[in-house]
Amino acid sequence: MIRFDKLWVTMKEKNITTYQLREQCGIDSKTVRRLKANDNIETKTLNKLCAVLDCRLEDIAEYIKDEPTET
Repeated sequence: MIRFDKLWVTMKEKNITTYQLREQCGIDSKTVRRLKANDNIETKTLNKLCAVLDCRLEDIAEYIKDEPTET
């Protein structure tokens, strides 16, 4: 699973609000909700986020292996 917990940390470190993110990236509030829910995001959105935050992909997203479910 790709998680975006690091995005919120990076935004806080750079004093960027979700409003500023929407305005500067051109992403809508639906996309912000998807990020908060760790839903699928297009790579072009990730590119925009990295450009606006002047950071690397690993500063906003990380892969966490899914735990196997018991049957």
